[in-house]
Order: sequence, then C-alpha cells, then structure tokens
Amino acid sequence: MKSQFTKICFGRRILLLPLIVLALFSCSNQKGGAQNKNVKINNYELIEIKNDDLNAATVLKDFSTNELLNLGMRSDTVYVRAFADVQELGTKEPFFLEVKNPTLRYLELFVKDFSGTYVSQGKKGTVIIGDGLNSHLAPSFLVDNLGTGDLVFKLYSEEPISFETSIYAESVFEEMDSRRMLLANIYIGIMLALFLYNLVLYFSVRDRVYLVYCLYILFISLAQLSLAGYSKLFLFGDNYRFFEVSAVLFSAVSGIFAVTFIRTFLKTKIIIPKLDKVLLGIGVIYGLVLFTRVFSFVELSYRLTDLAGMLVAVFFFLSAIMAAKSGYRPALYFLIAWSFFLIGVVIFVLKNMGIEVFQDLASFPMLVGTALEAILLSLALANRINILKKEKEQQQQGKLEALKENERLVREQNVILEEKVKLRTEELELTLKNLQNTQTQLVNQEKMASLGQLTAGIAHEINNPINFVSSNISPLKRDLHDVLEIVDEYRQKGKEEFSEATRKALNDLEEDLEFSYLVEEIDMLLRGMEEGAKRTVEIVKGLRLFSRVDEQDVKKVDLHDGLNSTMILLNSAMGRVNVEKHYSEIPMVECLAGKINQVFMNIISNAIQALQEQENNEHPLVEILTSVVDKDWVRIEIKDNGPGMPDHVKERIFEPFFTTKQVGKGTGLGLSIVYKIIENHQGTLEVFSEEGRGTSFVITLPIYQKTARNE
Repeated sequence: MKSQFTKICFGRRILLLPLIVLALFSCSNQKGGAQNKNVKINNYELIEIKNDDLNAATVLKDFSTNELLNLGMRSDTVYVRAFADVQELGTKEPFFLEVKNPTLRYLELFVKDFSGTYVSQGKKGTVIIGDGLNSHLAPSFLVDNLGTGDLVFKLYSEEPISFETSIYAESVFEEMDSRRMLLANIYIGIMLALFLYNLVLYFSVRDRVYLVYCLYILFISLAQLSLAGYSKLFLFGDNYRFFEVSAVLFSAVSGIFAVTFIRTFLKTKIIIPKLDKVLLGIGVIYGLVLFTRVFSFVELSYRLTDLAGMLVAVFFFLSAIMAAKSGYRPALYFLIAWSFFLIGVVIFVLKNMGIEVFQDLASFPMLVGTALEAILLSLALANRINILKKEKEQQQQGKLEALKENERLVREQNVILEEKVKLRTEELELTLKNLQNTQTQLVNQEKMASLGQLTAGIAHEINNPINFVSSNISPLKRDLHDVLEIVDEYRQKGKEEFSEATRKALNDLEEDLEFSYLVEEIDMLLRGMEEGAKRTVEIVKGLRLFSRVDEQDVKKVDLHDGLNSTMILLNSAMGRVNVEKHYSEIPMVECLAGKINQVFMNIISNAIQALQEQENNEHPLVEILTSVVDKDWVRIEIKDNGPGMPDHVKERIFEPFFTTKQVGKGTGLGLSIVYKIIENHQGTLEVFSEEGRGTSFVITLPIYQKTARNE
C-alpha cells in the first residue's frame, strides 16, 4: 500500500510540470490591448569623442550587422553610436528604449533631434542612486520622440560590456515589464518551494544529497536572478559592487554544489570513476572562478566561468548517459532535467543569433531552464526516497539472509562440533576402555602369574611327598602280605605242635586283639592310602593342566581335559551342586590352554556360587555341553538352573569391576577377563539369561588360530 501511494504521489508531481510550463509560457505570451512589438537596433559604432562634442566623433569600429554589441572589458568611458528606425512600431506614443545589461555601472543616452543637437535623455546604471528599487531591471529610457533616430550611448562598466537595445511603445513596454516581474515572482516561488521541500526531506531522511541539492537550488536561483538583474531589485539595492560580482560568485558557488550534487546523486565515484575525476576537475575550475573574481581578475573569472559552463554542459550530460546505461535509474531523471536546462541554453543562444522562439520568454531562458531542471531533480530526489526505501529493504533482506546464513553456519558448526565432541567422546571412551582393559590385563596377568606360581609351588610341594607315599604303598602291601603269610604259617603249625594251654592262650590273645578284623582293617587302610594317593596325583595333575605355567604359546589342546581339570579343582566347592557332562567328539583346538581353563573356572565357579546362594532350589545343576559348529568352530555351553539375571545386570556383566556380590566377596573382573580372553582368541561369548530360569554361557572358538585350516 505504501509503495502504491508513493507512485500515485509521484505521478501527481509529474502532472504539475506541464502546468507550470504552461503558466510560464502564458505569462510570457499573453497579449494586452497594445501591440507586443519592438524594434531592435542592429547597427552600432564604437566612436571616440573629443572635447565633449558628440557631432565631432571618430568611428573606431563598426558593428552594423550585430544586434548584440560585445565590447568586452573596457577600462574607460565608452561612446557608442546607434541608429534606430521606429516606423515599424506604427505608433506615435512615447517610446521606451531598453539597454539589456543590468550590470552597466553608468549609462547616459543622447538623442539627436531634427536641429542636429544631441539631447540627454537621462542617466541610468548601478551607481545612480534611486535607479534600482523603483526602476526597471535593465537601464531603460522614456523618450518622447526619437527624432532622426541617431543615438549616442555614454557608458562605463567594470564588467564585460555586452548588450542589445530594443525600442518599445510605452504601453507595450509596461505590459511586458509586468509579465517579466510576474515570471520572476513565479520563478522565485517555485525555487523557494523546492528549496524548502528538499530541506524538509533532508531533516526527515538525513541524506546529504538533499542538503547539497538545497544549496544548489539556492545559489543557482541567486545566480539566475543576478544575471537577469532581479538580485539588484530584491537583495542588493544601491550596493552596486555586490551586485556586479554576485552573478559570477553565485554561479561559481552553484557550480561547486552542482558538481557535488551530481557526484553524490549519480554515484559517479562507484559507477563511472573516470568521469568522476573529470567532475572533480570542473569543481576545481569553479573554485578558481571564485578566487579570480574575489581578487578582481574580472576578465579571467568570466573566461573560466564560460569554460566551466561548457565542460558542465558536456560532462554532466555524458555522466548521466553513462550512469543510465549502467542501469542506475535516477540517472534518467537527471538526464531529462539536464536536457531542459540545455534547451534553455539553446533558446538563449538562438535569441543571441536573432531567432526568438518564445518572444519575450527568450529573454529569460535560463530562468525557465533552471526552474524545470530543479523541478525534475526534485522529483528524482523524491523518487530517491523510494529507491532508498527499496535499498533499505534489500539491505534488511540482505541482513536477514546474512543472519539466516550465519544461523545456518552456526548450526553446521554446532553439528561439526557435536561430531567432534562425539568423536572425542568416543576416543575418550575407547581410551578409557583400553585403560580398563589394560588394567584388567595387568590384574589378570598379575593374578595369573601369582596363581600360576602358587599352583606350581603347591603342585611341586604336594608331588614330592605323594610320590613318596604312592611309591611305598606297593612295597608295604607286599611286606604286610609276607608277614601275614608267616603269621598264618605259625598259626597252622601251632595247632599241631603247641600245647593245649598255649593254643588256648594264643586264641584268647587273637580274640582280645580281634586279629581277623585287624587283618581286614590293615587291608582297608592300605586300599584307602592307595586311593588317597591316586586322588592326590590327579589333583596335582589337574593343577598342572589348569595353570599350564610351562605353556605360553598357542598349542593344540583337548578342551575336555581342561574342563575335567577345572571340575577337579572345583570339586571341594560344589557341595550339593550336581554337574552333568555332555561331551561330543570335538577336535583339538588351538589356544592358550591356561587362559581357556581360566574361562572355564570363572564361568563354572560363578554358576556354582549362584546355585549355592539359591536356597529354594532342590536340585541345583550345572550342565556342560560341547559340539562342533560348521567344521571350523567348536561350541562350549555352560548352563545352570539358577536364579538368572535381570536385563540391566546382563548388560553390564562384562564391564570391568562390575559385580553383584557383596563388598569384599568379588573384584568384578571375572567375566571381564573371560570376555577379553575369548575376544583375543577370535571367538565369541554370548549370554542368555532369564530371571528364575537360569543362565547359559555359549562360547564359540575357532579350531585354528595360527595353523592353516587345510593343514
């Protein structure tokens, strides 16, 4: 809605432009009761007067074909003779003769009557007191009768002398002068309105280009008013020195602000940097104009002003074209506005050539041109608000997109950081796991080393006396057998040879000693000693098989021997727990026998402990099953009918130092060591457990570790 409203307002401003132009033209072209005609003098002579005798004149230069007299800079009083023919006006009323140069410091008009005498018609100029505020802008003389038409101008000026002379009927001149004043007032009103309007915009948007444009409007208006003579009427009054220098000074200042404005408005420093340097050079030339005019280098200041004006006309137009070609839309408005200004210049040039396009309006082409230029540039600046608004919206959109992009980058960085944190966490967890494994291995190694040394020491110490006992039982049995044979022989012989009393005494002794039972007891003791010795030998053998302290390399092992030796060692701890073995025929397995035996020991001992703690189990049972899987793997399953494990315990049983036992009854390393040993053997360990229905550990080991499978 705001954008639409702005477009409507901008369109209404555009519609005001032709209305203003029509008003200016109507002010210039409307006719009153008198005829709007004038006679221009086109034959001038620069003459030299001696002894103040106007009739005794020497012609210095003839300008017989020029309506515009241009004498340049003159340091002394100048006399100019002209010839006028007023028959074309077709009236006998008094005439107004106007010399169109408001900067002449002194001008006196002499008219030659029919008697040949030059009669003064009065004195005009900027130094003449009272000839400013209540008089016409340019020197004008009311003449009752031009007589012969022979005129002499006595004039002096410190500015370049250039003027044309027109003769009007009195009524026509008054009406034309009124229209000129109306045109000037309209111009002042337009420029003042534009100045205030853009000043308000500056304080609203705080854009420097509006302030520069306000100053440009102010000084270009003052410059045009000075060139047309209106500044003498409205500003300076009888202060002729300020009035004389005002046109150049105001033009120079307005030129500086014009250069600043176009550089800011068209963004030449960014869009056309090469032409921007040229524009800076033009600004420097206008600065030189100020310097030369302030320090009274009048002719040089005018030449520099003409040079700067020519450069402005060319390079301002060229800058606008190049900026418009680059796609910068405000350059189009500037191009149109500058075109109106150039049209005013063309009209002014045509008028100097004697071609009046718009009659009296041709006398003020620069006023009309600058007014139209100012209006269009104001419209362009008004449109600049829309452009600034759009740029601001684009900037905000860009900031929003940048914020979104930053947010996206932050999210990506967060994801990257989270991934890095995750990786770092995994690394730390892996490091922790390695540390725990290392600690477990160290504890395990230390434990195994101590256990191996202890087992080896115990086996060695037991083995020596058991060897002594077991080796002496057979000779003892043989000797006792011989002794009993001798006793039996004595008994047989005694029955025949001993006396009755002796035999009776010996029978009483045998009965007292229970000789028959004694013989049986000796036999029974010898069998018990032999059985004990055998069992002790088996225990020693089991210890040696379990520890395998003499085997540190992978070898082929009979897993059944390992299971049996483990059961022998745990025999004293079984109590009421029954063990059932279901062995299948399995091949020898490559492994570290001591490590695998430790696996069996830890799992079976945990099962026995769990069963012994379960009081309501009448038939505690541990089952051991072995089988072959896929020809290359063996499977060992150890299961019990104990209390089982809940899920949260089952998930953690392989963690180092995790235990469900009371403090002081377990290290929590048993199953962690088991898992690590099976993992090092490239096998698998699975646990199946359900509360109230027992636990089953399934070990799967490869038959081959180092040896080729086809060996």
